[in-house]
Amino acid sequence: QVQVVESGGGLVQPGGSLSLSCGALGSTFRSAMGWYRQAPGKQRELVATITSSDTTLYADSVKGRFTISRGNAKNTIYLQMNSLKPEDTAVYYCNVFHSNRLYWGQGTQVTVSS
Repeated sequence: QVQVVESGGGLVQPGGSLSLSCGALGSTFRSAMGWYRQAPGKQRELVATITSSDTTLYADSVKGRFTISRGNAKNTIYLQMNSLKPEDTAVYYCNVFHSNRLYWGQGTQVTVSS
C-alpha cells in the first residue's frame, strides 16, 4: 500500500512564490509522479509530471513559471511555483504510479489573492 502526502500550500499574493512537497510512502522503487489541480467548479487538470527517468512535462498554463523536481529520496517530488496568478488558485494533488496503480494524495490548498 502506498500513501501519498502533500504539504506546502497556503495563501500568497499575486506575483509571489510557493513550493509544494509530495512524498510517496511505502513505494519501493522509483516511480512516475505528478501534480494536478482542481479549482472550484472545474475539472481536475494536469499541472506537471515527472517520469521515473526524470523527464518532465508541463501544462501550457504553467510553463516557465512552475518547476517540478525530484528529491534525493526516490519518491519525493517538489513543485516550485513562481509568478503566481489568481487563476492558479486550486487544490493541488500529487499522484504516484506504482505497481500499475495510481495513488492520490488528499490535496493541499493554494490560494493566490491580494
